[in-house]
Amino acid sequence: MLQLLAFAVALAGSTLGALWDLRTTEIPDEIPYAMVAAALLLYGYQSYAESSLWPLTWSIAIGAAFFGFGFVMYRLGQWGGGDAKLLAAVGCLMPSVSGLPAELSAAGIGIFRDVHTVFPFPVSYFFNVFFVGAAYMMFYAFMVAARNHGVFSAFVGDVKASSRVFLATAACVFVAFAAVNWALYNNFGVRADAASMMSNSLVTVLASACIFLVWKFARAVESVGFRRAVPVGRLRVGDVLESSKLWEGVTSADIRRIKRSGVRRVRIKEGVRFAPAFPLALLFTLWAGDAIMLVFGLMV
Repeated sequence: MLQLLAFAVALAGSTLGALWDLRTTEIPDEIPYAMVAAALLLYGYQSYAESSLWPLTWSIAIGAAFFGFGFVMYRLGQWGGGDAKLLAAVGCLMPSVSGLPAELSAAGIGIFRDVHTVFPFPVSYFFNVFFVGAAYMMFYAFMVAARNHGVFSAFVGDVKASSRVFLATAACVFVAFAAVNWALYNNFGVRADAASMMSNSLVTVLASACIFLVWKFARAVESVGFRRAVPVGRLRVGDVLESSKLWEGVTSADIRRIKRSGVRRVRIKEGVRFAPAFPLALLFTLWAGDAIMLVFGLMV
């Protein structure tokens, strides 16, 4: 029952944080704090019942490790502070899933009864946050672009402006990989297969083209969809100034200071509201296991 309660709190708390983030761009500190408190109570009780500090220590250790990574992302300006705290809270609640399959099965939740990951659950979940998060971020970016037609115009214009450079680079990459393939065939004493060399080089060029287009699209979304000028009178608590190096929203005091300065318009920035990746990755990990292994399986 303890693992099931921890899972329920992790899923409910991260989902609530995600919904709050989507609506307001912020995650109230009370949500991850309550999740961490629940984890300490649950695993503190388990440690007491088992006369072992290991369950509580492991919960704190995973939560601290996740928070450390999230804090680095925050200092780099990639995440908000709420994202770091929410990741840490899920880590505290889900340091392992050793008893969860049986508890889910007993509760009649059959879809997750065969929980299996190649890595320890926290490691699998950590990597899945970024695999699932990448898919979610692309979906989010396309939704932003669909609402702002200037994004696609900027994207097409940027691609056209770089087309000659890209085509020349693609040709060089194709020739280089064809030469590498030829050298490898000869080095291992295998008869050179022209069709295989061409195919391998073409796949590399196509992969490079996809990465190039995704990068250009991300740039267009960031510069057009996530940046805008607003009158100071419409500045809201939580909005992030474009000049801010940290992903930290303005406070009421900041807004009053900006108004007193006489500035009439300021530029603010938005970003992908990343919190939904946490509950989505949790469900994905319990349902499918390791995303990295699925990707590897498709590649081989």
